[in-house]
Amino acid sequence: MRSFAIINCSQLVTLAGPQRPRVGEELRELSIIENGAMFIRDGRIEKVGKRETIEPLLTADCEVVDAGKRIVLPGFVDAHTHPVFAGNRANEFELRASGATYEQIALAGGGIRSTVRNTRAASEDELVVAGKRYAKWFLRCGTTTVEAKSGYGLTVEDELKMLRAIRRLGQETSLRYVPTFLGAHVVPAEFKDSSSAYVDLIVEEMLPRVVAENLAEFCDVFCEAGAFTVEESRRILTAAKELGLKLRVHADQLSISGGSVLAAELSAVTADHLEQSSQSQISNLKSGNVQPVLLPCSVLMIGSQKYANARAMIEAGLAVVIATDFNPGSSSVPSMLLALTLASTQMKMTPAESISAATINAAYSLGRGNEIGSLEPGKRADFVIHDCDDYRELAYFAGLEHSQAVFANGKKVFSR
Repeated sequence: MRSFAIINCSQLVTLAGPQRPRVGEELRELSIIENGAMFIRDGRIEKVGKRETIEPLLTADCEVVDAGKRIVLPGFVDAHTHPVFAGNRANEFELRASGATYEQIALAGGGIRSTVRNTRAASEDELVVAGKRYAKWFLRCGTTTVEAKSGYGLTVEDELKMLRAIRRLGQETSLRYVPTFLGAHVVPAEFKDSSSAYVDLIVEEMLPRVVAENLAEFCDVFCEAGAFTVEESRRILTAAKELGLKLRVHADQLSISGGSVLAAELSAVTADHLEQSSQSQISNLKSGNVQPVLLPCSVLMIGSQKYANARAMIEAGLAVVIATDFNPGSSSVPSMLLALTLASTQMKMTPAESISAATINAAYSLGRGNEIGSLEPGKRADFVIHDCDDYRELAYFAGLEHSQAVFANGKKVFSR
């Protein structure tokens, strides 16, 4: 049995606490152990505490990792990403810098449909090769788990190809992937005059194949003008729920689309984006016990000024999550550290609140709260040594990769 210990942590940020997502003042309670240490056996945490309580467990064959008076946190859990695609949209980034809007670019044939064309032309192997590059980016930023969406195939076989690539990435990299089927990302060009026929394809062919091959845990829908109506989204999500998939919804990103209300109606696990949500939509999410997933990096990258009202959501008792929305178009950002900075500067979340939202709350939104997201006995040893003296520096010193070493399942997967 392999065992090792990590000692000499200036702050061991455990996030130990109630066995559920954190709400309200709980978001600020990080359960920090000064001069902390952890004992790990076979990839799982066996004991946490002060250094003097861990050192008696050390034996001659136990490896010891000295954190060097740095801080140690759980690995980030990025609960909204699009990490499998071909090509990129740097040209559209330049167009936005020149004054074009995200919506204008999409209407001209760019946006999601541009990535769809490239992804359809790529093989599964090519998608895996590209995905491995992005996996390294996540890990070096301190992220050890991502929710991974399809949605750039939009045919039966291309959506399956993407989900198979996601499964392979989970097997062939050190990053943990939680797969989501997003066939309802946008109506593909060949169905532009008949969105109902494309919804038929999703419900009658895509979803049954995805479930038969056990390729996804969640189904997501982009409920927005120019994508899918509330009625279309309801039909897709209801069919997915009947097949045993859990639900997520892209909601209220560009307009108050009805997506957040639908998420509450169908007891979706999350509603994501929510930049336009008002108090009414926030109340609906609370009544439906839906976790909001907030994506400040996408607001930054499309040049918008309207961020989700995180303070109102926290005050309403919602278990807020922060994620990157990593994708090739609207949020080319794999760094949860940048998301933490934006959460504080633009959404007025304290560093402690944003860390809770990026770890334990995110883990619960993926159905993994009993396995990851905090440093507690029995959980997987996913943790990061950050080259900081204080946890607040993660958001305060912006634009840095603070991670000195990253561990997943008790194995070092990145070191600087």
